[in-house]
Amino acid sequence: MLTFEQKLEIIESFPELTRKDVSMKRVNFHYEESLYDKKIVVYHLHPTGNGFVYVGNLPHYEADKKGFVNIRDFSEKELRSILADSLDYLSLEPEPPYDKTWSNRDNEKVDLVYDEPFWNVYAGKNLEESFGTFSDAEDYLIDQGFKEPK
Repeated sequence: MLTFEQKLEIIESFPELTRKDVSMKRVNFHYEESLYDKKIVVYHLHPTGNGFVYVGNLPHYEADKKGFVNIRDFSEKELRSILADSLDYLSLEPEPPYDKTWSNRDNEKVDLVYDEPFWNVYAGKNLEESFGTFSDAEDYLIDQGFKEPK
């Protein structure tokens, strides 16, 4: 396990992060250039080595309901990787709103709606399928004989 000082050194090597000392010797690091309201990347890094990194809803991390991952037992490589992923996540432009009705030859209609972070296919008010990317949802609808409206 990395010490508090080692974690600080790694985190401070990311020049886009700004240190903010908080109560009980804990430290937060903010990403002021975030494209979202969320600015805190490192939350409550404590001298015990405990702390959290924000990853939102990135699928390859097991985050808590607020989008944070505990980094207590992270290696240097894992810590650098999660920090880079967090910064990338907070730097991405959000998907534009998408809510379009697709139809097939029988004039059946379904709605494809972007409900962050998922692309959902609805038949009326019923959720039929859910996808992680527009491309996956589009492939599914095309395979089912639906066409995107022009």
